[in-house]
Amino acid sequence: MLGLMQDWPLLCTKILDHAAINHGNREVISRTVEGTIARISYRDLRLERDGIKLGDRCATLAWNAARHMEVWYGLLGIGAIYHTVNPRLFPEQIAWIINHAEDRFLFVDLTFLPIVEKVFDQLHTIEKVIILTDAAHMPETTLPAVAYETWLAEVDGDFAWKSFDENTAAGICYTSGTTGNPKGVVYSHRSNVLHAMTTMQVDILGLSSRHRVMPVVPLFHANGWSLAFAAPMVGATMVMPGPRPRMDGEAIWKLLNTEKVSFTAAVPTVWLMLLEYLEKTGKTLPYLERVEIGDSACLRAMTQKFKDVYDVRVIHAWGMTEMSPLGSVCTLKPEYENLTGEARLDIQEKQGHAPLHHRNEGDGRRGQRPPVGRQDLRAAEGSRPGDHARLFQERGRRRSG
Repeated sequence: MLGLMQDWPLLCTKILDHAAINHGNREVISRTVEGTIARISYRDLRLERDGIKLGDRCATLAWNAARHMEVWYGLLGIGAIYHTVNPRLFPEQIAWIINHAEDRFLFVDLTFLPIVEKVFDQLHTIEKVIILTDAAHMPETTLPAVAYETWLAEVDGDFAWKSFDENTAAGICYTSGTTGNPKGVVYSHRSNVLHAMTTMQVDILGLSSRHRVMPVVPLFHANGWSLAFAAPMVGATMVMPGPRPRMDGEAIWKLLNTEKVSFTAAVPTVWLMLLEYLEKTGKTLPYLERVEIGDSACLRAMTQKFKDVYDVRVIHAWGMTEMSPLGSVCTLKPEYENLTGEARLDIQEKQGHAPLHHRNEGDGRRGQRPPVGRQDLRAAEGSRPGDHARLFQERGRRRSG
C-alpha cells in the first residue's frame, strides 16, 4: 500500500513557484556586468523560450546575477540541464568540458566573451551563443550570437513549466579537483530540492524570509553552495554581487551595507579582503549576522575577528562538488553553546556534523558510520554526463546529493 499525501515530484521549479506565490514581492538585486544595480522580484524571475527541450545540456559562463538565475530556472522548467562552466579553468579545459557535456546552447556574460571567441572553433556541439545583455550593450562579434533580451523577446510568453520525473538530471558541474581532465557531476531535481531543504534548516545555515542573502560564492562553484535554491525556498531577499573583478574589499562592504545583507557566503580569501578594508578604514558591519566560509580551512583568527570586532558569527562548512556540495557544517550544538574564548574557537575550527541528505550506509549497526573516501564519489573519466547515474549504480558508488 502506498501513501496518498504530497504525491508530487520534487522539481526545482516548485521552489520558484513557491517563492512567486508566497514571497512574490521579495527582491532579487543584482550588480550587472553593465555596471548598474537591477532589481526584480521572484514573481518576475522566469525564462520562457522554445527551441530547448527535455534533456538538452546548456552551458553558462556567467557571474552571479539575476539573468544567470533566470537562465537556471528557465532551463529547469523545460527539463533541460544547466551546465555551469568555471571561467577560471584553462581555455582548453573549458572547450573540453563543453564538448564532453555535448552542450547545445551557451549563455555568456560580456566579461567572458573573449574566452568564448578564443575557443569557439574547438566547440563541436554549440549551436547558438546567447550573450547575457540587451541590444544596447550588445558587442560586435563573429560568433553566431544574439543578445539575451532580444532572444527572449522573440517568443509570445505563452509557456508553462513541463512535468517530468524528479530524478531527471537538473545540472552539471565539472570538478577540477582531480587527476586528468575535469570530471562531470550530475545533480537531479530531487537532489537539488532535498539539499536546499536541508541547507535552510536552523542547525545548518538557518535561513528565513527575514534574511537578505548575498552569495559571493559563484554559481559555477559547486552549485553555488545551493543558495540559489535555498534562498527562494524560504523567501529570502537575494543580493547578487555580479562581476568578481569589481569585488574588492570596498565593493563587498558597500553591497553588504547598502543592501543590508544579513547572510553571505564565500571562500576565505574574499573575507580576508573585506577584513583588511575594514581594519584600514574603520568601517563596521551593522547588518551582517552570519558568514558561511568554505572551500578551504577558515583561519582561527578570522573567526575570532568577525565575532569579537564585528559581532558576526562564522559558519565553517566543508563539502565537495560531488556532494551537492554541503558535506558538513559547524553550527554549535547545545552542549557547546555556552563555551567562550579559546574553547569555543576550538570547536568552531572544526567542520562540524553531516546534514541529513547524506545517506548513512553502514553495516546495519545503529549509529555505524560508513567508510567514505573520495574514490567513492568520483565520476568515471571518459563517460558522458548522462551515463553517470548508471555507472554509480553499477559500481555501487554514491550519487551526488
